[in-house]
Amino acid sequence: MTSSPNRRRTAQLAVTATACLSLVGAAVASPSANASAYDDDLKAVRTATARFHSTGQAVRAGYEATPVCVSIPSGPAMGIHYENAALMADPAIDPRRPEVLLYAPGEDGRLELVAVEYYRSATGATGTPVLFGIPFDGPTPAHHPGMDTHYDLHVWLWEPNPAGTFAPFNPAVSC
Repeated sequence: MTSSPNRRRTAQLAVTATACLSLVGAAVASPSANASAYDDDLKAVRTATARFHSTGQAVRAGYEATPVCVSIPSGPAMGIHYENAALMADPAIDPRRPEVLLYAPGEDGRLELVAVEYYRSATGATGTPVLFGIPFDGPTPAHHPGMDTHYDLHVWLWEPNPAGTFAPFNPAVSC
């Protein structure tokens, strides 16, 4: 029996929901680190990613939208992930070149850049990556088919996050 697009979409959402529910504890336990301790680093990331307020610029730079908005049902969200496959495959961590850009629908329905995410595959990892003195979350289940189990670090640069600058989910964001 051939799977219909709606069934495939439902399966993708189920995978996403399962992954997100496994992160609820991490979202609550993540440090709400004082962003002022990282002002210079975060300013450099804001400067390097400002052009990605335009999804067109993101696409031209190699980022591709994923099929779903990652959120916890009736709860906080990460948003819509635009992933750069080349950066995700590269084990180097460059703060000015995040592997993932996070967008959320604005009041007018247009996507707005809300955060960046640093990504490292757990395959072959020898330890938890660290950036800005903050350990990545993980290993985390894939958000969608085709993504590896991974470590990630979310940085809420463009949308304040009451849960903390480096928390994976933002209660102020919805899908």
